[in-house]
Amino acid sequence: MQERSSVGELANRLRQELNRYSPGGKLPSSRVLVERFRVSPVTVSRALAQLAAEGLVVTRPGAGAYRAEARPSSAPAGDTSWQEVALSADGAADLVPRTVNAAGVVVSLAAPPPGVIEFNGGYLHPSLQPERAMAAALSRAGRRPGAWGRPPLDGLPELREWFARGIGGAVTAAEVLITAGGQAGLTTALRALAPPGAPVLVESPTYPGMLAIARAAGLRPVPVPMDADGVRPPLLADAFRATGARVFVCQPLFQNPTGAVLAPERRAEVLRIAREAGAFVIEDDFVRRLVHEDAAPLPRPLAAEDPDGVVVHVGSLTKATSPSFRVSALAARGPVLERLRAIQIVDTFFVPRPLQEAALELVGSPAWPRHLRAVSTELRVRRDAMTSALLTALPQLSLPHIPSGGYHLWLRLADGTGGTSQAFGSGGESALVAAALRAGVAITPGRPYFSAEPPASHVRLSFAAVAGTGEIGEGVRRLRTACDEVL
Repeated sequence: MQERSSVGELANRLRQELNRYSPGGKLPSSRVLVERFRVSPVTVSRALAQLAAEGLVVTRPGAGAYRAEARPSSAPAGDTSWQEVALSADGAADLVPRTVNAAGVVVSLAAPPPGVIEFNGGYLHPSLQPERAMAAALSRAGRRPGAWGRPPLDGLPELREWFARGIGGAVTAAEVLITAGGQAGLTTALRALAPPGAPVLVESPTYPGMLAIARAAGLRPVPVPMDADGVRPPLLADAFRATGARVFVCQPLFQNPTGAVLAPERRAEVLRIAREAGAFVIEDDFVRRLVHEDAAPLPRPLAAEDPDGVVVHVGSLTKATSPSFRVSALAARGPVLERLRAIQIVDTFFVPRPLQEAALELVGSPAWPRHLRAVSTELRVRRDAMTSALLTALPQLSLPHIPSGGYHLWLRLADGTGGTSQAFGSGGESALVAAALRAGVAITPGRPYFSAEPPASHVRLSFAAVAGTGEIGEGVRRLRTACDEVL
């Protein structure tokens, strides 16, 4: 982390001094920069590379670095208004018009402004990521014979075997495809299983990224309510009968956003209902490796209990590593596997071999179990810190469930019906999100998690994307300020 900070600081200093040199003028040598700024040669090299990538300097091997020539003035902007007609006409005949809206996903991907505490993040803070282990794995992978060649289209056999063992049951490596992250796996599965215009059953609330995928494919998400024990089987059966849907998407373990775990007595019931409806269950097993230290033994994936090919399983390494470590698996049994495979090949050909080799190196190293244990401990500490701070400072935010896995809490805004003295009025959710950002903390609104009208206002708070418990305490203090403003 220190090296990364030094590179950014040096790049900023050099950027500020570029006006001292005329276009094409030579910058001081690397040796001079090392001595002047008291940094390593590697830091100088990386800072100059960063400026070169921005088009500010040009580096010439053996000669040094030079200020880049002024860029030519850009051509006048063209007239793109014709696209409004073309894009509107494109979906005119669709039964369910395609809507490509990434807003619900961008919330957890975009970096907040400087100084804003990130309670809306969807990934581990860099201090929790196994950066050294990933770097070492990537370095070793790059030196493997054939590491830069074309991989098997289904993925490296050893990596497919590793994912199959993690799923368990009778799942074999032959039933696993390697994909480029969980989002890509979900996209492939939905495209394979549901034609445009078809209904697809989803948990309510559910992951906004999945809703975005469905709508972009011209599918019609149909909500199935859930409670503290996961999706409600009678309502799932009713939804299948009413819609004729052939797909149900769920997160049985530490569901996003509620954190619920599908109850043992409901697991077989969900599979039975789907089987009788002639439907598939897409199991998004996205945070199995982010279990908290105090959690009870985890249930197996639904795919491990499914002999009939009902479940299409999606599992990923990304949440437990880094947003850039996009390696995941699709597992399925029966003829559907070939359809999944064909769509995967058409869309992306294959996951780059160096990344697959690096994944094998990482999960096979002693650093991997150490990392998972450390993250398990730290997530429990952070969850407890955020829970305690919220219960003390913000009784207006109801916390119905404290999860034992995952990276966030799901809170309901008081509406005055539960006997609270303070309540959020109409539009309270969006007002609180805006006020929180003004106070210096970014939170996630609950509305994007519902495919239909939500029953109440909610917010989601992440405790994994911040630097530590101190930042959690300060973030809750700022959120308290926002609540006081709204109320």
